Amino acid sequence: MENEATDPRTICPETMATRLRTACATKLLPLLLLLALPAAVQAQFTFTTNNGAITITKYTGNGGAVTIPSTTNGYPVTSIGNQAFMSCTSLTNVTIGTNVTSIGNNTFQDCSKLLSVTIPNSVTSIGNSAFYACTGLTSVTIGTNVTSIGTNAFNFCTSLTSITVPNSVTTIGDSAFFYCSSLSNATIGINVTKIGNNTFQDCTKLLSVTIPNSVTGIGNSAFYHCTRLANATIGTKVTSIETMAFYYCGSLTNVIIGNSVTNIGDGAFGLCTNLIGVYFQGNAPSIGINVFYLDNNATVYYLPWATGWSSPFGGLPAAIWPVRDWAYTGDGAAITITGYTGSGGAVAIPGTIYGLPVTSIGDFAFSGCTGLTNVTIPNSVTSIGGRAFYFCTSLTSVTIPNSVTSIGNQAFVSCTSLTNVTISTNVTSIGDNTFQDCSKLLSVTFPNSVTSIGNSAFSTCTSLRSVTIGNGVTSLGDYTFGSCYALTNVIIPSSVTNIGQNAFAFCIDLIAVYFQGNAPSLGGSYVFADDNYATVYYLPGTTNWGSTFGGLPAVLWNPQVQTSAVSFGVRTNRFGFAIAGTSNLTIVVETCTNLANAQWSPVGTITLTGGSCYFSDPQWTNYTRRFYRLRSP
Repeated sequence: MENEATDPRTICPETMATRLRTACATKLLPLLLLLALPAAVQAQFTFTTNNGAITITKYTGNGGAVTIPSTTNGYPVTSIGNQAFMSCTSLTNVTIGTNVTSIGNNTFQDCSKLLSVTIPNSVTSIGNSAFYACTGLTSVTIGTNVTSIGTNAFNFCTSLTSITVPNSVTTIGDSAFFYCSSLSNATIGINVTKIGNNTFQDCTKLLSVTIPNSVTGIGNSAFYHCTRLANATIGTKVTSIETMAFYYCGSLTNVIIGNSVTNIGDGAFGLCTNLIGVYFQGNAPSIGINVFYLDNNATVYYLPWATGWSSPFGGLPAAIWPVRDWAYTGDGAAITITGYTGSGGAVAIPGTIYGLPVTSIGDFAFSGCTGLTNVTIPNSVTSIGGRAFYFCTSLTSVTIPNSVTSIGNQAFVSCTSLTNVTISTNVTSIGDNTFQDCSKLLSVTFPNSVTSIGNSAFSTCTSLRSVTIGNGVTSLGDYTFGSCYALTNVIIPSSVTNIGQNAFAFCIDLIAVYFQGNAPSLGGSYVFADDNYATVYYLPGTTNWGSTFGGLPAVLWNPQVQTSAVSFGVRTNRFGFAIAGTSNLTIVVETCTNLANAQWSPVGTITLTGGSCYFSDPQWTNYTRRFYRLRSP
């Protein structure tokens, strides 16, 4: 204290008093701060100041639990200097103040009894060898604003079991976690750009690692001798895996290599003696020597659209990357399912494979899968190929999602257990023979998106009783509904302009065909061959109709309720009305109670014998209101 007071540079003439208060202030500041610190703090630290901020330069205390303050006498403690706690073997715990922004080089090196440390969010950098050989350190929490972890920062922290590198970190220095022999879990932040040389070398208890997509390079020996490392996933932006990066990882069984890797260095996966699969997501990279040295049980797998592959690769057999139960092809943008190898039952087709959308079910994909009972098609699929479900004899139902726009020829031929099918509202065409021989199919509705129904599309669907054809259909192919023995009625919308030969041939139970538009052109004289009980009906105002059509009698469909007749209204506790129209028309009368939310129910079927008939409703008194309409059977 006396030496500081007699410093000749601080003795100034009285006339220089102002200069004394300014020019000499910097010289006196460390002394004044030291005088202002509590006695305990004065005894533990030496420090320097710079522009009003304090750097701890040395710890001189007795160890144990130590707190580095956030501020002292109004001045922030912003830095812990190089070697400040180095070889403080009695230090057990340290609490770092929330104004500290940097931890210097070798700061806590060889603090062998330090058990845990929490690095506050104020810290942005951890210096080289900052915690080197802290052999008792079991727990480290790194603040969320740290951007760099220096070389050897946690090297030889042999008791450290887990580390999470926060997303703020962009750089991890060489050997940062070298020989952390108890480290079993390491989470690497999503903004780290490089894994340095020897970063996790000799982390003999590390079990798995996922290298994020931000990383572009994995350095030499980065995971060398991580003997328990069983799985490694390498991000999609890594371009280079350097020499011996995963050498001697004896427990490594599978590794996935991202699609940006262009180079793999010498011995990168050497002596990974339990390695089974190396899965490449991109084109074949250039490789060094002995990349898979003594990995005698491993196979290299690659995606079907990738280039540059041949077998062997790096001394290992190479094959297309398999997917359980599925065969597939792709172009790097989308996947086509080409085959199914599973056991059947209810099957859900995946929406994606290796991150790419499944957009197509290819030709013959499920052909002959007699054990398939139900299939769920994802909304990513836009097309179903020819014979895709051919002879799936146990398939009972299928829903074609709205994403599908095309269904190939013979897609569901001979699905003899199929009872129900729902067709996408975006399908534009039904191919030839699509549902041929689906002998248990009961009904089908074509959405308005469909414009054409191909040849024999539903031929020999012998149980088909109900067909609803959308208003977008313009043509029916040859034999489209041929031999649909159970079909009794069909309504043809006004959009249809052409009906192919034998389109309804041998529909032996067919009674009525109702046309909503003008007479379409026919593909021949046998459109209704052997439909001996059928009649064609057409609407008033439509054209080109005669007394017969396609060999069937053609009759004007014109039933009208006679509202002006004396029989209209209530008679003997019944509401009734007369109906007039073409002789022998069969008509269904339906009722509902609410036109805004109509749910029509049939209440009677009548025939206009001699061109008229009377209908009465004995139940009308049970309702406050009741509406009626007429329809075809």
